[in-house]
Amino acid sequence: MYLVKLSRMIVGAVFVFSGFVKAVDPLGFTYKIQDYLVEMNLADFFPLALPVAVIMVTAEFSLGVLLLLGICRKWTTRLIGLFMIFFTPLTLWVAIANPVKDCGCFGDAFVISNWQTFYKNILLLAGAVLLILKREQITPLYSMKAAPFAALFILLFGVLFALHNVYRLPVLDFRPFRTGASIPQQMFVDPEKADVYETVFIYSKEGVEKEFTEENYPWNDSTWTFVDMKTSLVSAGEKPGIEDFAVETLYLDETDSMWKAGGDITELIVSDPSYSFLMIAYSLEEMSVRYLERFKKVSRYAADNGYPFYLITASDTAVIGVWEQHHQTGFRFCHADERVLKTMIRSNPGLMLLKEGVVINKWDDSRVPSMEAPHTPVEETGMVKTGEPERAGALRLLIITSLFVVPLILLRWVDRKKWRNSGNAAV
Repeated sequence: MYLVKLSRMIVGAVFVFSGFVKAVDPLGFTYKIQDYLVEMNLADFFPLALPVAVIMVTAEFSLGVLLLLGICRKWTTRLIGLFMIFFTPLTLWVAIANPVKDCGCFGDAFVISNWQTFYKNILLLAGAVLLILKREQITPLYSMKAAPFAALFILLFGVLFALHNVYRLPVLDFRPFRTGASIPQQMFVDPEKADVYETVFIYSKEGVEKEFTEENYPWNDSTWTFVDMKTSLVSAGEKPGIEDFAVETLYLDETDSMWKAGGDITELIVSDPSYSFLMIAYSLEEMSVRYLERFKKVSRYAADNGYPFYLITASDTAVIGVWEQHHQTGFRFCHADERVLKTMIRSNPGLMLLKEGVVINKWDDSRVPSMEAPHTPVEETGMVKTGEPERAGALRLLIITSLFVVPLILLRWVDRKKWRNSGNAAV
């Protein structure tokens, strides 16, 4: 009995946590699914990645809650078992083949290694099997009459919560570009704590090859001939939170009307003491232009008040040329890695406000400020967030929890007061 209770708590809690943190950021999970599709040469299925992501995170969250509440015990335990039967071998393949750095099972909130993910799934599979065999020992919280209402509410909450985070920015941000984060700080790692590499030099003399280290290689002995150099990782250290953030400016060459690469302005962006506006559009071809006029207003506002404004995209220069010729925005274009841009903001396009490399605020395209006061300093426009980001995140989590828990508590109260005495058996 106690083992069943323990398995129920562990399996249910892991499913709820895993489903919730991925439902916070369904687009991030979508990109992870796309990584798997690329590794399996199934890129044609990219359009299905987002709906599959929403379905999976909703199912995972809902099954975890249903198990904890003891609702639909037969089908809940069976579906959890099928879930684990599918994902346990998959995570074994991921651990062995290592096609992606981490499986993404807990989103960006909690990253574990691929082997740790597999061991975790072995434990969950064992718990799921026990729950299937001993499901009659799972005590239900609701009567047979109330259980369908609770199940429907849980499912609807999961779907609507995931969709909200698809069409708006995630309500909780676990990424290194979250509001309040310092980009330059997360690009730095103490050299004493960084990866340690060893370089081996191979030289030959009289037909015999020999390996040397950096301390003793014969750099000033002409009797030795250099053959090759190999670098290997000796010990893994800390990784920077942001590794590939690099921004290159683009300019229009008047001689041939082609957009060309200029110089690297990464340091300029992350060290600018003024406010900087970054319009992030990882793909101009796929970008929604519904709210483009708002970005134009922000660009004009920035120009009038002396703030830099950049449109950073991963699209190639030919696409940029066609797009700009069609929309005539006058934006200052820059280029950066697509994955980094998708990490910076889950909106295509989106807007970020930076100061000295610190993320002051960010908006999806539908919430870009309308700039009603074009000559007002940024600090007086309401664009600068005040307060501690961690406290604001905790408050949002409290609100989300309340919106989910309170209706279930009320349903439990109604169930006990009105339906329990009707003699309905639990499911």
